[in-house]
Amino acid sequence: MMLSDLATVIRSKNAGPFELTFDVLFANQDDYQQVVASKQLSAESFAELYAIELADVLSVVEFEPALAIKITIKRARSSGAFGETDVYGAQQHAPLLSLWIPN
Repeated sequence: MMLSDLATVIRSKNAGPFELTFDVLFANQDDYQQVVASKQLSAESFAELYAIELADVLSVVEFEPALAIKITIKRARSSGAFGETDVYGAQQHAPLLSLWIPN
């Protein structure tokens, strides 16, 4: 299945001018556990998916009480800098939508 089939919310946004954060929220424990167990949102997998250095993945937090996973990365360019194309960081989650999650 794709992540977009399992998660109810997949979004990205600024976490200050130098970082982006990605939120993935689930409606039920089974879907959350399937994604966590797949390791598809690990720091290593996220760095590969976004073609960034592993050191640029600042945190991956799996927060079971909220059925949520939050990933924070360094921005390639600060928000609003010359050549930066997404000031709010709200369009950076697109690669996650079709991320394959094995059963």
